[in-house]
Amino acid sequence: MPEFAYKARSAGGDQITGLLTANSKREALNMLSERSLFPLQVDDAKDSSTPFAFSFKFSKRIKAEVISQTLTQLSDLLLNGVSILEALKLMSQESTQPDLKEVLTDVHDRMVEGSTLEDAVLRHPHVFDELTVSMIRAGSEGAFLEDALKRTADFLELQEEMKARVKGAMMYPAFLLVVGVLAVTGILVFLVPKFEPLFKSLEKKGGLPGPTVALLAISDFLGSFYGLILLALLAGGVIGFKKWLQTDSGKLKFDRWRLQIPVAGTIFLGSAVARFTRVLGTLLQNGVPLLRALEISKDSSGSKVLSLAIAKSAENVTSGETLSKPLSQCGLIPNDVMAMIRIAEESNNLENVLINISEGIDRKTNRKLDSMVKLLEPIMLIVMGIVILFILVALLMPIIEASTSV
Repeated sequence: MPEFAYKARSAGGDQITGLLTANSKREALNMLSERSLFPLQVDDAKDSSTPFAFSFKFSKRIKAEVISQTLTQLSDLLLNGVSILEALKLMSQESTQPDLKEVLTDVHDRMVEGSTLEDAVLRHPHVFDELTVSMIRAGSEGAFLEDALKRTADFLELQEEMKARVKGAMMYPAFLLVVGVLAVTGILVFLVPKFEPLFKSLEKKGGLPGPTVALLAISDFLGSFYGLILLALLAGGVIGFKKWLQTDSGKLKFDRWRLQIPVAGTIFLGSAVARFTRVLGTLLQNGVPLLRALEISKDSSGSKVLSLAIAKSAENVTSGETLSKPLSQCGLIPNDVMAMIRIAEESNNLENVLINISEGIDRKTNRKLDSMVKLLEPIMLIVMGIVILFILVALLMPIIEASTSV
C-alpha cells in the first residue's frame, strides 16, 4: 500500500507533517479530514523523499477576483432556489477557465458522492483559502450559506482592493529602487574600471584619497568572481527566506518584526485588526455563537501574532469573561477600538459596532499608507543622491588634487 507525505494544519492552527498509508490520495485526504486536520499538501512519499527532484507541474492558483465572482454567482443561484448541485454543474459548464472548470467539476462530483460542500472545497487549498472554507462551514452550520458566500466574496474583493492600492502606491518607490540599484551597479562595474589606469598613475605620484580607494575596492569586488558569488548568495538567501516564511515559527517571528517597523507596523496591524473585526461582526450578525465566530475570524486577520492573541482571549471568554477584557490585555488592539467594543457589549450591539470599527480602521490605514508613500519617495531620492554624490566625489578628488598640485 503506498505512503503519502502530508502537511496539514490542526484546528488550533499548528502545522503538522507526517506520513499516511492509504490506497489513494483521495483516501489520504479523507483520513486527514477524519482527524480534523486541514490538508495543505499531500504528495506521494516516494516523490517527496527525493530532496533534489524538480517538478514542473504548477499548482492551480486562480485569481482572487475570479474566486470572488464565482462565490457571488453561486450565492445568487442559491438565493434564486437553484440547488447546490445544479448550481455547481451550471457554473462548471459555463466556466471559460479550464482550471476553475476542473475545480468546480471536482467539487460537484464529491458532493454527488456524499461529501459536504466544506469537505469538497477543502480538497483545493490552493484555490479556497482558510477564511473561505471557515465561512462555508459556518454558513452550512447556521443555515445562512448564501449570505456566507456573498460575504466571503465581498471580503476577497476588499482584500484585493487593498493589495492593488498598496501595489499602486509602492510602484513608484519600487521603480526608483530598481533603477537606482541598476544605475549604481552599472557605474561601479562598467564605468569606474575605465578610470583605473589614470588612478594608478596618480597613485604613483602621491597616493589616492580614501573615498577613491574604497570606490575602487568595491568596483573590483563586484566585477570579479566574488561578485558572482555574492549574487548567488543573495539569490540563495531570498529562496531560504521564503522557505523559512512557510514555517510556523518563521511566520510568527517575521510578523512580530514587521509589526515593530515604524509607520509601516501600524499599517500592518490596522489592516489585520480591520479584517478580524469585519469577519467577526459579520458572523455575529448571522447568529454564529461568539466562541465559534472567534475561532473562524482569528485566522482571517492575516497576522500570526494577532491570531494567537485572539485564540488566547477566546480561552478567557470560555471561562465566562466578556470579550473586551481579554482582548485589551493582549496589547494589540488600539485603546479607542477597545472602548467601542466595551460599550457595544454593554449595549448588546457588538456585531454592528465591529463592522463600523473595521470601516473606520480601513480609512485610517489608507491615510497612513498615503502618508508613508509620500515620505518614502523623498527619502529614497535623498539616499540615491548621496550614493551618486559619493561616487562622483571619489572619482573627481584625485583629478582635482593632481590639477592643484600642478
